[in-house]
Amino acid sequence: MWLPDGYRCRSVSLADVAAIHRLVASCERELHGRPTTGADRLAAELSLPGLRPESDTLLVRDGTGGPVGYCWVQGRRARVHVHPGHQGRGLGSGLLGWAEDRTRQAGGDRLAQTVSDTDRAATALLRAAGYSRLVTEWLLEVALPHGPHVPDPPAGITVRPFRPGDEQAAHQLTEDAFDEWQPRRKTYAQWARRTVERPTFVPAASPVAFAGEQMVGAVLSLEIPAHGEEGADGYAEADADGCAAEGIEGDAEGYVARVAVRRDHRGRGIARTLLLQAFDTFHRRGRPACTLWTHSGTGAFAMYERLGMTVRRSSTLYGKALV
Repeated sequence: MWLPDGYRCRSVSLADVAAIHRLVASCERELHGRPTTGADRLAAELSLPGLRPESDTLLVRDGTGGPVGYCWVQGRRARVHVHPGHQGRGLGSGLLGWAEDRTRQAGGDRLAQTVSDTDRAATALLRAAGYSRLVTEWLLEVALPHGPHVPDPPAGITVRPFRPGDEQAAHQLTEDAFDEWQPRRKTYAQWARRTVERPTFVPAASPVAFAGEQMVGAVLSLEIPAHGEEGADGYAEADADGCAAEGIEGDAEGYVARVAVRRDHRGRGIARTLLLQAFDTFHRRGRPACTLWTHSGTGAFAMYERLGMTVRRSSTLYGKALV
């Protein structure tokens, strides 16, 4: 067994979310000065369709029973966390090796992991294990002290907030757009668990665009705790025009989880209109800022800059062929 003396491990259940959240928060304080991932997101990850916690997750505990390491793997993706006070003892390399073995057992031939660019230890570990850089991902933000000017939609396009019944069309639209760079399509259940079924989903800040009866553009938004950050999900979940992309009391900010415009309607300013509509809604809801992730493969960075967005932090997606 790869575990150092004094540690033990087991699979994870939803009952472990609070403990895992404490572990992840400790890692993020070390890297960013504050926790950035909510328990809501960790619970969503463990509930993803196709993820089998009994075989696809691992929780490492020290002699006191406290959680000090955590890993999950699904398809070609993995996530690994090691408590700052327990790094340098082989836990990270052990969890990474376990994730690779689990991927091979499930028939996978590649594995990828996103790490913050401030996490030099994880970056060094991945490079030493044969992982190479795939894309750079940026968490962008825009301050919302004032509501932005929202332009009229392009000719022939109507825009309205997301409403019940839009789910299947939005899934089809966003997955078609993301097909250009994502490794695989998400089923409706996988997609919905990360978007419209999240308790933090905000229909009012999720405008959709129509040409006649056909949905041709969509922005899907969440509300997250202020200074919290949704992690980039594979290739970044939010992208631009021409690219795919429980209510919270008190302080919160907006987060755009998906932006997509149908290929034959790109270049018309639809994404810009939808994003500004979402920003304006978050401003009117009293949210001080809105964030989204994008990555270097989309070519969307310049458009977001024109909307006044700046980089809050960056991360890199590393991948490796498993032989």
